[in-house]
Amino acid sequence: MDDETTSNQSAPPDESERDPVFIYEDKIFQREKLLDVDHVPESTERIVGRDEHISRMASAINPVLFNSPPTHLIIYGKTGTGKSLIARHITQRLSTEAARENIDVETIRIDCGTRSTEAEAVKTLARKFNDEEITGVSVPEKGLGTGDYYDRLWEVVEQQCDVVFFILDEIDKLKSDEILRNLSRAGEDNNVTNTSIGVIGVSNKIDYSDTLSERVKSSFQYEDIVFKPYDANQLREILRKRKDAFKDEVLSEDVIPLCAALCAKEHGDARKAMSTFRNAGKVAREQDKEKVTEEHVYAGKERAEMDRFNELIRGTPPQGKAILLALTLLTEKTDSDGHSTRSIYNAYEQITGQIDMDCLSERRVGELLEEQDFLNVIQAERTSRGRGKGMYKEHRLLEETDIVKEVLVSDSRFDNWR
Repeated sequence: MDDETTSNQSAPPDESERDPVFIYEDKIFQREKLLDVDHVPESTERIVGRDEHISRMASAINPVLFNSPPTHLIIYGKTGTGKSLIARHITQRLSTEAARENIDVETIRIDCGTRSTEAEAVKTLARKFNDEEITGVSVPEKGLGTGDYYDRLWEVVEQQCDVVFFILDEIDKLKSDEILRNLSRAGEDNNVTNTSIGVIGVSNKIDYSDTLSERVKSSFQYEDIVFKPYDANQLREILRKRKDAFKDEVLSEDVIPLCAALCAKEHGDARKAMSTFRNAGKVAREQDKEKVTEEHVYAGKERAEMDRFNELIRGTPPQGKAILLALTLLTEKTDSDGHSTRSIYNAYEQITGQIDMDCLSERRVGELLEEQDFLNVIQAERTSRGRGKGMYKEHRLLEETDIVKEVLVSDSRFDNWR
């Protein structure tokens, strides 16, 4: 029997025949893309409370307009303080200005949280930037050593631009800081490339520079800029400047103030405020409402938190999820937020026993907990047992237990804990 095919050539149905499962008119959003996490405003009118940061970053990269190398930057701040947004915004503006002087400036951004080794990071930079039809350079996914990927990267940038900025997001997730030394030295050594190179590292950890090796510190000269959390007034202004993402008259008066107030309590996270704002609209749309209300904001906030946690644990293997579930169940059952590796391991043993999953050693469980701490899924702190009794680690969730549990039990292995 021939494969079944579906034709797209049928005549369009009239209004009475439209399939009710699909939405044909968006009653809520007008320009929803304005609320995308990756949307970079072209104008500073949509950017709030970062004039000083924009000015300092512009001064650091301005030498490019005079055919001089830029100053490297490391920018710090909690999640949602505008670090990546401003880095991309200012390099886009520089690219426009440089074009007036016939200087080709390009920007390549990677997430070091998902490309945590030096080889992965360099390979990704080369692959994202390379246009093989122009360069004739092949950058394979596998099969090359780190040095070979660097060589391909230099070939690619040499042929495609005069200046390149590498934005290394979540740079603190890199397992080695050697990439900073190699990128900065290549930009200074004309024997490697004539292209001028600027590095912008973005870190959630204010003490990241303290972890750099002496070898890197001696060669990677940079300026650092700290981004403080937004306050409620700034968050309210940020959302107000994006409200044209919605159609006129659909936002109740309390929506923007409530979004801002809820997220100001949680480290002034503009990313979460924007996500909450957008999800409130989505919930209203799904309910076929014509107004976005306070009720939708609370539902939107919960959805934003689940989306964020899902993103954090994306790629976590089943064993890692079982360990997180163990910590979640312990947190639910006790008054204490923090739990030792031993108590988590005991709960984890019970979980693996119930679902017929291999049980790892306590040492391996400790290592996986350290990985989750590194990814900011949990927080680990060394705690004293008392005078002369040594130290141990306590682990605590960084998200509400109901959110964590809801995400984890979406994995069918953990149906018993719904």
